[in-house]
Amino acid sequence: MKQRFSSLDVKVIASELSHTLCSLRLANIYDLSSRILLFKFAKPDHREQILVDPGFRCHLTSFSRATAAAPSPFATKLRKHLRTRRVTAVAQVGTDRVLELQFSDGQYRLFIEFYAGGNIVLTDQALNILSVLRIVPEGVEQEQLRVGLRYAFENRQNVKGTPVLTNERVRAALQKALEKGDKDGDFQPRRKKSGDLLRRALAAFMSEFPPMLIDHVIRSKGFDSSKPIADVLNDERLVNDLMVALQEALQLTERITTDHTSKGYIFAKGKPGQGALASVNGTSDELQRVDSKHESVMYEDFQPFTPLQLVSSEWTIIEFDSFNKAVDEFFSSVEGQKLESRLAEREQNAKRKLDNARQEHEKRLGGLQQVKELNVRKAQAIEANLQRVQEAVSAVNGLISQGMDWVEIARLIEMEQAKNNSVAKTIKLPLKLYENSISLLLAEEAFDDEEESDCDVTDDAAIQSEDGTESRSRDAKAKTQAGTDKRMAIEVDLALSPWSNARQYYDQKKTAAFKEQKTLQSSVKALKSTERKVNADLKKSLQQEKQVLRPVRKQLWFEKFLYFISSEGYLVLGGKDAQQNEIIYKRYLEKGDVYVHADLQGATAVIVKNKPGRSDDPLPPSTLSQAGSFTVATSSAWDSKAVMSAWWVRPEQVSKSAPTGDYLPMGSFSIQGEKTFLPPAQLLLGFGVLFRVSEASLARHRKYRHRDENPIIGMDGGVGASPNMFVTSKETSTKDHTGHDDIEAAADRTDDDLEDRCQTTSELDEDDETAVHYQSENDSQNPLLSGHAANGRSTESERSEEQGSQAEDKTDEYLLKADGQDPLTEDPVVESLGQMSEDVSSSANNGREVSSVRHVSARERRLLRKGEVPVAAAEGVFERESDLSATGSTQPAHWVKTGAGSGNLHVRGKHGKRSKLKTKYADQDDEDRALALRLLGSAASQKATDDATVKAIEEEQVAARKERRRQQHNAAAKKGMEEEEIRKAALQEGADTLGETEAEALEDLGAYIGTPLPGDEILDALVVCGPWDAIGTRCSWRAKIHPGSTKKGKAVREILTAWTTVIANHEKRKRPGAGGVKGATMEEERTRKREGQILQGIKEVEVVGVLPVSKVRVVMGA
Repeated sequence: MKQRFSSLDVKVIASELSHTLCSLRLANIYDLSSRILLFKFAKPDHREQILVDPGFRCHLTSFSRATAAAPSPFATKLRKHLRTRRVTAVAQVGTDRVLELQFSDGQYRLFIEFYAGGNIVLTDQALNILSVLRIVPEGVEQEQLRVGLRYAFENRQNVKGTPVLTNERVRAALQKALEKGDKDGDFQPRRKKSGDLLRRALAAFMSEFPPMLIDHVIRSKGFDSSKPIADVLNDERLVNDLMVALQEALQLTERITTDHTSKGYIFAKGKPGQGALASVNGTSDELQRVDSKHESVMYEDFQPFTPLQLVSSEWTIIEFDSFNKAVDEFFSSVEGQKLESRLAEREQNAKRKLDNARQEHEKRLGGLQQVKELNVRKAQAIEANLQRVQEAVSAVNGLISQGMDWVEIARLIEMEQAKNNSVAKTIKLPLKLYENSISLLLAEEAFDDEEESDCDVTDDAAIQSEDGTESRSRDAKAKTQAGTDKRMAIEVDLALSPWSNARQYYDQKKTAAFKEQKTLQSSVKALKSTERKVNADLKKSLQQEKQVLRPVRKQLWFEKFLYFISSEGYLVLGGKDAQQNEIIYKRYLEKGDVYVHADLQGATAVIVKNKPGRSDDPLPPSTLSQAGSFTVATSSAWDSKAVMSAWWVRPEQVSKSAPTGDYLPMGSFSIQGEKTFLPPAQLLLGFGVLFRVSEASLARHRKYRHRDENPIIGMDGGVGASPNMFVTSKETSTKDHTGHDDIEAAADRTDDDLEDRCQTTSELDEDDETAVHYQSENDSQNPLLSGHAANGRSTESERSEEQGSQAEDKTDEYLLKADGQDPLTEDPVVESLGQMSEDVSSSANNGREVSSVRHVSARERRLLRKGEVPVAAAEGVFERESDLSATGSTQPAHWVKTGAGSGNLHVRGKHGKRSKLKTKYADQDDEDRALALRLLGSAASQKATDDATVKAIEEEQVAARKERRRQQHNAAAKKGMEEEEIRKAALQEGADTLGETEAEALEDLGAYIGTPLPGDEILDALVVCGPWDAIGTRCSWRAKIHPGSTKKGKAVREILTAWTTVIANHEKRKRPGAGGVKGATMEEERTRKREGQILQGIKEVEVVGVLPVSKVRVVMGA
């Protein structure tokens, strides 16, 4: 089996990667093992993954693999230097098996080596090694590689260009091979076949041609490869024929690498049994094959062309569109085979543990049963030999009572046994007198049918005649002599009678039987516990195995936004931030769609996409209601658990230009005309899975669907609308004169009352036919403000005018106060109040309100008396950009202590000195004073001059930056206005702005089914989160989402864990002996199995962004 790249493979891979990766940025680097890395590249709407196994392979992969929990030091180093950098070049280094990736126009260079043990080397532009995967010490025919050294780029094969293919070069290669063979015997015929010798010789010294390619062209040209190398060198005709074959190899190589992608071929042989990648029974890891029809073959080789030596009946050739796909499939199959063997080994170990546990319990029960049977046999043997037992016990007790030594007793018994004493022969030596017991050899009672009928063991039968006793003794002696090996050694107690000894063995039998019963009961529990533990260990070990060969699901274009599919099959989109709101408005809001929003803080802009080609059809009321619930859930109403309402408008009512003509900032839109309010939204979301089925399976679901032919409401709003369901609000301007009344009454009030009154800001009335609404994430309005109360908000430009008028009035007040005038009593303030009254009256006539004068408070007057004034008052001007906050309120003024040199206040004791200095330097201006100080060498003057110069430069830079920002803003606004005009024109014409891929995705939404039917062919799945009305009634796999305190990441993990548990329990019920699943057909089981495979492949990080809220509470059914 082929395991590593050849030089031709590296060249083809480099050609394909150069076309695919250039202009992509490196997103991240992950460890798959100690030496295998996964590089992820991305740019908008394009992602690629590259698997790098140095020494073996490097290719694009379409499978998702489990990565390490933490990156290795080498991966961390690569991330530090390469992450977010753009790939600018991918090429093969000369003709060597080295691949080079350049980042940022060669600022960083990554070399991947595929020879020997393989390596990955990161260098800078000057080829200084920054990091290396494997440190290589200096040795024979190998260069030293470590951080700090220079990478020997020039030592690679043909790095300066491939030499021209000539007869002299071919002769030189064959001559070198012959000389090397003579030196070390590497190319000698005794070690290798002659045909293999020529191929290896050419491949060793002409690195651009791999051995497989050389063998292919030699066969195609009919060259006899069995000829010795020396014979080929001596024959000019053979050299020319070999030259023609090599030219064919060169042309084939150029033809393969000319196109951006080259076809790949896998060569396989048949194998018995199932495919290499079989699903693991009872586990949570299910493996998918790219093509199930290739499961009955075993992959052996892969090439970018079809070698003649592999074209035969025993080989199966599988063709792929690109060489990357062929390599990915080949090595993925190998990984699957390794994983299959590991999983099979783990399962066998688990089965072996269970078998050992069962055998141990059976052995324990068997031992107790044997003890019970043995005790019964011993008791019955004593009962059958009562007389003999009594004689032996009495004899030994008699010797002990006489005071005979225990050793003498044993010697005496041994002597009597030699004399064939029947009683002595019954006793087994050695004696156990220290335990007050002896062992007797007794024959077991043998009952036959006649003896059982004639002899019954009774109390009366224990008394026998002397003749009967002697006859029985003779019979027992005869039996003992006939077969001594059948006698049983039984230990009897010298202090007990034969009947008591038999009763003792019966008691031991009862104890053993009780132990057997208890052991049997406990063994069942122990076996179950052992099985659970072994299964848990098996599951844990299987989870530690890397989940390979799970195809990466290609994301749909709308999955980067907040989305859900309504109960009628309409796509609802929402932005995650202001930038996405802008993208949705500019790219995807078309004629026939609906714009939905709520007057709540944090509410996202939502659009409902109409079906493609049906822009004139009205949208169902339930879809609009679900969209309104969705936008309310994304607002602050979710955290406060307040039930609020949303509204919707048509796309032509949404604009980026304010009524004044200004271009609104990102995420802000102007709404013109009527708003149709929706019923209050229920704060209840659903998290579920929609399965995409095939076209054949979809036909089975269509008969269950119906479409409302008579919708309640149309796009014009209110056509047949229920008055309880929708409220249409036509916003008109109203004139509010409360500001004028407040200012007229302010002169008669106290200071504090006047201050509170003057700080209130009235709202701006609106035009009779236009209502302007702003959506901004930094909106400071009341989060629970209803839609009706939010209709009269002022535009940003008008608020700015209010701030400016307030700032000017405050500046006048502070200047008057600095001059010693009281704003409440002096004429300037009265005139100012009168002027403000006139301004309010005139503004009321124009349908506009203006903020009242902010009065100087008592605290400010006290500070002014002490010599402290606001900076703005001292300078006499307010900077609007710095003093006005984002919400429109002025920032608090900064107060500074005025010094003696301010010129406005006089300090006691300094008047005389000041008068003298004023008289002395009356004719000296600032230039003369600076020149005099410079002549005197004053450091203060030099420092003041330098500070003034630096300050002037800084002011110029600040002014330049402000001007540049102003120009950029104006250019962006101008471009935005042009785009807005183009969008409006396209909207009026009804032009389709969606791309071909996006339109196809919208048309395929009907293929997503919440509850598949038995026998459906499930292709993919889509995780959605939307209102419960759209999720709960459709999805079989679902969960309720309420407002709560659990973070959404933990909530998603909880849901996926619960689903996995359900799948595992179902698999457990399907096992043999578990009873199976009642009423489950083959198609149902196949559908459930496919659902389980897809659900187990869902990763938390991939779906956590689907939830539009941050804090939730999960409720799941049984």
